[in-house]
Amino acid sequence: MLSECQRWRSTCPVCEVNTAEEEMALSGLNRSVRQLLGQIQRCRPVVATNQTARCLSQEASQPEPSADDNEAVNPTFVNRNPRNLEQMALAVKDRGWKTTWPHRQFYHRLVFSRTQHHVTAQVFSSSSPVPVLTCSTTEWAVKKELASTRCVAACQAVGEVLAHRCQQAGITRMVYRAIPWTYRSDAVQSFRAAMKGGGITLSEPRRKYIGT
Repeated sequence: MLSECQRWRSTCPVCEVNTAEEEMALSGLNRSVRQLLGQIQRCRPVVATNQTARCLSQEASQPEPSADDNEAVNPTFVNRNPRNLEQMALAVKDRGWKTTWPHRQFYHRLVFSRTQHHVTAQVFSSSSPVPVLTCSTTEWAVKKELASTRCVAACQAVGEVLAHRCQQAGITRMVYRAIPWTYRSDAVQSFRAAMKGGGITLSEPRRKYIGT
């Protein structure tokens, strides 16, 4: 059974008008909500498509270039074969003091000494006080072929053997400054002739300066 208030509202003309207006407002609100939801559903694929197209149009990120170990350049260069600079006369020569004798402007220096019993010849490098090559009549292979270990023939034999060793070592040019009062002796001259006959040049080229 309807309550008295409901009966009264159903019979009141003003209430009937208000109820009809409320129903029309609700139906209009429902219609606008449905239209809004339809627009959202229609716009949703477009937004997704635009985002996909935007993602596809962007440039792909590339990895940073890294230098290969074989192509990397070492900031410090070490010449592992300094002989090539010597042969081109580009290596530095130690000048030393002007009063020193013998002078130190050389790459390789030949020293010939003759004592009362033996003859010795040595080749020194400018970078080491230890002789690079040496030959002496104290060696049994040389001494057994000689009648005397300090004669002129011994000096010539030492020169021939040392020239052969220099050729094998790749040292073909060196500085030789004999003592002035022994330069004209037969022993020194035979030694020099043996060294030159073995293909050794007893002088070095002057140092070249780049840009001068």
